[in-house]
Amino acid sequence: MEVLHLTRENVDSCAARAAEVLRAGGVVLYPTDTLYGLGVDAFSDAAVAKVYAIKGREEGKPIHAIVSDLEMAGKYGDVTNDATRLVAQLPKGLLTLIVKKKDVQSGIAKDIETFGFRIPGNDLCRELVRAFGGPVTATSANKSGEVPERSVEKILEQLGGGAKYVDLVMDAGELPRREPSSVVDLCSPEPAVLREAAVSAQEIRSILGH
Repeated sequence: MEVLHLTRENVDSCAARAAEVLRAGGVVLYPTDTLYGLGVDAFSDAAVAKVYAIKGREEGKPIHAIVSDLEMAGKYGDVTNDATRLVAQLPKGLLTLIVKKKDVQSGIAKDIETFGFRIPGNDLCRELVRAFGGPVTATSANKSGEVPERSVEKILEQLGGGAKYVDLVMDAGELPRREPSSVVDLCSPEPAVLREAAVSAQEIRSILGH
């Protein structure tokens, strides 16, 4: 397991190294806008299977990804007018949107009809997606059903045997307590707030006019 200590000065080089690991099918533990996440090539069956194994997550339970912008998201999912409004009016990194997927059948899109994405505000996340050139998974780095830890040491301890699948750690120290992203399902005519967290359901509904 390779460990890089993230600073403001080495964001670009850390992101470039992480992109190399992702292209090789590896797993990266990295800080997101909210929590530490597990990053892999979002459309690699083998890489996504590692994430499920690490988390002990029930197969078929959706995993979401970070993208650089709505243009990238639109390659894989149906970016609606509601999605565009929410992204334009809310801070980046705090909202995960679920839309109908396009013609992608592998990785996080395997056997489901949706594509969940978030546009990050975090410098490292933005640079990572840019360097990799495609969506990267951003699911929280914790055992399924357990509270996510905020430091690399405690995360690896919680993951136990699953930590052996992590190829690269980008350690930014202990993260402050933050709410996870709010999750909005835009697949139906009436948008649904599936998880109210960093952004309130009231604010989301106000923007959408519902």
